[in-house]
Amino acid sequence: MKDRDRATRERLIASAARRFGERGFKRVTVREICRAARANVAAVNYHFGDKLGLYREVLQAAVSEMRSTSDAARQAGEGGTAEDKLRAYVAVYIQRVVGSAPDSWVHQIMSRELADPTPALDLVVEQVMRPRLAYLAGLVAELLDCPVEDQRVTRCAHSIQAQCVAMIPNPLVSRLYPDFKTTPAALTALAEHIAAFSLAGVQAMRRPAAAGEHYNDRIE
Repeated sequence: MKDRDRATRERLIASAARRFGERGFKRVTVREICRAARANVAAVNYHFGDKLGLYREVLQAAVSEMRSTSDAARQAGEGGTAEDKLRAYVAVYIQRVVGSAPDSWVHQIMSRELADPTPALDLVVEQVMRPRLAYLAGLVAELLDCPVEDQRVTRCAHSIQAQCVAMIPNPLVSRLYPDFKTTPAALTALAEHIAAFSLAGVQAMRRPAAAGEHYNDRIE
């Protein structure tokens, strides 16, 4: 690819990321993306096939950012016990995701995508969410000393991830918790709480059921 074509392509992605994040896929036109990127309207078709192709490229960039967080969380726990790995996962996730700026384009893109899904959502599910939950499920299964297929594992993994995303900066969080600050100390305290709460919850799931009773029977 020529340098000029590469530069045009990068400008289109940057322009699209900002506008898709601000208003979502459906409310943004190719013409306004190209105008801001100083590119001909035909450039979108040339580089990406169509508007959805451009959006997929933007979402892929967001996926790469999110995967880097997952990789960092796993690397932080390497060599440790399942408990160490869980604490490391939560700490890295909270620092990198909750601690990032509220106007992060990745947060904006994902908020828009979840509120008004496009066919590109499968990209996020398969490349980010399934691997994250699979990693957590493996840790929980080890902590519970049970097969990963056990329903307790899935439910605990989802509970842990839900706590991690609950305080991601957004208008609702700012109204519910106006005093919450994303300082390093506050984020560390939040991560420690989530890890301790999660580990205690997982431990509670190890309790033996009453005679003749299965765990799944108690909650269905």
